[in-house]
Amino acid sequence: MSDVTTLGSTGSRITPRLIESLYTEAMVLADEARAYFDTVGRSERDGLDPFVRVGFACESLKVTTRLMHIIAWLLTQRAVETGEISTASGMRPERRLGHAGISDPEVVHQLPAAAQSLVEASVDLYDRVRRLDEESVSDAPVSSPARALMGRLERDLIWNGSH
Repeated sequence: MSDVTTLGSTGSRITPRLIESLYTEAMVLADEARAYFDTVGRSERDGLDPFVRVGFACESLKVTTRLMHIIAWLLTQRAVETGEISTASGMRPERRLGHAGISDPEVVHQLPAAAQSLVEASVDLYDRVRRLDEESVSDAPVSSPARALMGRLERDLIWNGSH
C-alpha cells in the first residue's frame, strides 16, 4: 500500500498509513481496557459506592463499544483500500462509524484514575476517527439522483426484508 494513496479516491486525508496507525492504537487500547477491566478494575470496582459501581460498569461498556466501532470502521476503510469493498459501498450508512454513547463527566470523575484514563483515551480516539468519517462523507462525490433513489430503495428493501 502506498502512503500517498487516498481511500476512496476522494482526495481525503485518510491514507493507508493513517489507517494502520489508528488500527494499532485502537487494538493496543482495546487490549489495555480488557486487561484493566478483567483484573485490576474488578478489585477497584468492588471498593466503590454501589451507584459509582454502576457507572463504572456503564463506562466500561462504553469504552468497549467505542473501540469496537472504531475497529470496525478502520477495517472497512482497509477493505475499501484493498478493493474488497467498492468505494461507492464504502459510503453506505452501514459502513459509517457507529454511534457510541457519550460519557458523563460527573460519573467519569468518580471512577478510579486508570478507568478515567481509559475512558478519556477511548473518547479521544473515537472523536478523531469520527472527524475522519465525517470528512470522508463530505469529500464523497455527489451521486446522481437516480443512484440516490436506487440506494434508498435498496436500503428500504433490505430493511423491510429483515424485519
